[in-house]
Amino acid sequence: MIHVVLHDARDTVAVAVVEGIKSGMQLQAWIMDEDKTLTVKATQDIPIGHKVALTDMAVGDTVYKYGVDIGKVVAPIKAGEHAHVHNIRTKRW
Repeated sequence: MIHVVLHDARDTVAVAVVEGIKSGMQLQAWIMDEDKTLTVKATQDIPIGHKVALTDMAVGDTVYKYGVDIGKVVAPIKAGEHAHVHNIRTKRW
């Protein structure tokens, strides 16, 4: 079962496409551009439509989603954590 999706293998986050992702679950991630899968362990609950970090990221790192720079990390994020407005901000302002 696919739990999260990403377009590009270089993406640092993936989007939850199912409900009920709980901390401790092993998630199947589908890399759409390559039609491959990888796994990541959720370390926090992830709401549907929200992002999960695929790698550890430090403050100032660029976040990639769907092959596009979507912002910068403003609080450290560990692989498997919920990645959202509390730890990512746009670079526009």
